[in-house]
Amino acid sequence: MQSITEAQVATVLDLPSAIAALRDAFLQHGRGQAQVLARHRATTSIGGASLAISAMGAILDAEGALPAVLGTKVYSARNGKYNFLVSLFSADTGEAIATLEANEFTRLRTAAATAVAVDLLALPDARTLAVYGAGIQGRAHVEALCRVRRFERVLVCARSGSEAFAAELAATVGLPVQAVDAATAASQADVIATATRSPVPLFDGGLVRPGTFVAAVGSSTAKARELDDTLLGRAALVAVEWLEAAREEAGDIVQAAPGVIAPERLVELGELLVNPRPRTAQDIVVYKSVGIGLEDVALARLVAHRLGAC
Repeated sequence: MQSITEAQVATVLDLPSAIAALRDAFLQHGRGQAQVLARHRATTSIGGASLAISAMGAILDAEGALPAVLGTKVYSARNGKYNFLVSLFSADTGEAIATLEANEFTRLRTAAATAVAVDLLALPDARTLAVYGAGIQGRAHVEALCRVRRFERVLVCARSGSEAFAAELAATVGLPVQAVDAATAASQADVIATATRSPVPLFDGGLVRPGTFVAAVGSSTAKARELDDTLLGRAALVAVEWLEAAREEAGDIVQAAPGVIAPERLVELGELLVNPRPRTAQDIVVYKSVGIGLEDVALARLVAHRLGAC
């Protein structure tokens, strides 16, 4: 069994490869070839520290040169600080293949999954991207989404540090980046990504223009939501990674009033990749992510393969 460090992950994993690997994994899921292990958590407090341990996983069929694998992601949280590990096992022998430090590709995997959704569901001529949140995921989403759409400008909205964040992003992506308020971001963007820890909606869903794609990725708990019922009610489609996880962990969906999201409008991303649904230029589309083990195992397998572990 190979032990793979963060430094090794960084040498072989890039955004285009991560996006492609996740698209393949979601296609497998949509075809019924991949199975997902739901997230389980245990929490407590020791010595004044808030502690949690979480686990999730997946089974993936072979894909091209990549072998079939079983995998789990386990991570600790101490006072809101996370550390991640992924273990991979061979589907052919059942033996352990590798254990990977997974902080780096946890950063990439959420944004790469959103890029898969944007590439499939956002309008091809989207030109303005808005991001709520100035943290790791906000930055990763700008970098990833610029890979799948030719944005001409980026709007950022954050509780603090938005001007500095805008300057950093402009230097990174080579586009005009402007710090704006929540209402401006919501009303002017063609694609919106919310990457915050807000427990309450970030903006009035009535401000969002017809045709906009909105990705909410900031929370994986039923107690927090970034989008309001107004926006969810206007959406022609609400895409999720996995229905089981979304119904348990997506606060935006769990807290929505009865009837706001008609059952036929709530669809898994894999199903949409296998059987795309037509959309009009006026349709608002929402993608709600909570993060599932399918994504982590897919990227871990890619990294392990490139490093010769499988």
